[in-house]
Amino acid sequence: MNNNGIEIERKYLIKMPDMEKLRQTDNYDFSEIEQVYVSDTMDGMFGRIRKRGKNGVYKYYKTFKKDVTVVTRIEIESEISEKEYKELKKHCREGFGIIEKTRHVFDYKGQTFELDIFPFWNDKAFLEAEVSSEDTEIPIPPFIEVIKEVTEDLSYRNSALAVWVFKNTAE
Repeated sequence: MNNNGIEIERKYLIKMPDMEKLRQTDNYDFSEIEQVYVSDTMDGMFGRIRKRGKNGVYKYYKTFKKDVTVVTRIEIESEISEKEYKELKKHCREGFGIIEKTRHVFDYKGQTFELDIFPFWNDKAFLEAEVSSEDTEIPIPPFIEVIKEVTEDLSYRNSALAVWVFKNTAE
């Protein structure tokens, strides 16, 4: 997200990448993420909370997003305490499951990418790129095989996956 609260993001459904090639990319890092959609709202925007980190060291965030277009959103994010995270987690939005993923971050040709791998998929993942305008050309790395761009397909949003997780893990 840029500093004016606007997020312009392109998203791709990709085949599971070669992890060795991924780890060798420029500025590579990864983090574990637990993401929960909560009942809290702000000006008509629903919120989510995240636990993000690795090796037992985590930071916690609360985020609200609102669509401007399917590619551009207003994003308001703040860091919260672990205590607040645990309290908010008790208020998971009805019908939404908890998403767990590993986020791999790397650079390619001046573009920073976020590649999310989920435990419920072993053959595909998401690749995201934040850009400065909706028509920015994205330089897809050669070791990434894009199945299709899903930026405008709401069924591939993380919130939609949270509903899918809920439906497929509810007893």
